[in-house]
Amino acid sequence: MKSNKKSSLLAGSIIILFLISTPYLLYLSQSIDPELQIYNTFFGPIKSGYYPSIQLYVYWFFSKFVPLLLLIIWFLTNKHWWVHAIAIPISVYFFQLISVVNDSEQYLDEVEFIYTVPITVLVIVILYYLRSKLAIYILAVDLKKEMDDKMQFPPKKAD
Repeated sequence: MKSNKKSSLLAGSIIILFLISTPYLLYLSQSIDPELQIYNTFFGPIKSGYYPSIQLYVYWFFSKFVPLLLLIIWFLTNKHWWVHAIAIPISVYFFQLISVVNDSEQYLDEVEFIYTVPITVLVIVILYYLRSKLAIYILAVDLKKEMDDKMQFPPKKAD
């Protein structure tokens, strides 16, 4: 039982450190030289494309990616009825991230509504599939908490 609690504590600590450090990705662009036009990585070179420098490209990329990532985590782990309202901002951020990566897009964040509809539908379908797979684990945690509460404070028997 102690081993299970230790591994749960370790996993929870790693997850919380990840969530806390995620917003700091927005500051990653400050460590890049503002004059740099091509940045070589082990994935391949990243070119600034439409943007004047790699620094600006990385800034715009992470300004769309970080909220998208946090909204997806929130959507997948939330158990309340209003979680469905989060799907629309997720699809908007996803579309904006695509427009950042697509360097032929000249007007960032100025897109027509009709282009967002198919992407929104696709994103919502994928998110609901993932949520259906995770729902059993969310329900199991709630059931375990309820059972622990009932065992800790058993209901009084009526005479």
